[in-house]
Amino acid sequence: MGKNALGTNVVTQIAIVVHDIIKTSQAYADFFDVEMPDIQITDGYDKSEMEHRNNPSQARAKLAFFDMGSLQLELIEPDHEPSTWREHLDVKGEGVHHIAFEVNGMKAVINDLEAKGMPLIQKGEYPGGRYAYMDTEKELKVLFELLEND
Repeated sequence: MGKNALGTNVVTQIAIVVHDIIKTSQAYADFFDVEMPDIQITDGYDKSEMEHRNNPSQARAKLAFFDMGSLQLELIEPDHEPSTWREHLDVKGEGVHHIAFEVNGMKAVINDLEAKGMPLIQKGEYPGGRYAYMDTEKELKVLFELLEND
């Protein structure tokens, strides 16, 4: 059996892109009988240094996070700037965008996945860490997000 390129098999998060984060957040809150989380807005390029398909992007998104025990459910409402979130919403509509894994040594994990034909399609910084979306759809039928916290 080969080496696990991620260094983990623990799913941290499942994310869903939506058209209306307020409406969908409220629906989840009502369904699970939990409080609706605060809506956050991603940082602009000056802080996020976001790149989409190797180009700087001004894309931003509204985010809502539901802690569901050992797993986090993330809702994403993207703006209209270039991003993998916007692409998903425009091409596939609302639905599961990615599953996320916390990794150590993100650059090495990205290199390993790219060597397996799974290229980096978006990356950026957030307070306390960084993320990268890898194009794992052909082989694994969903995008993988790598999260690395400081």
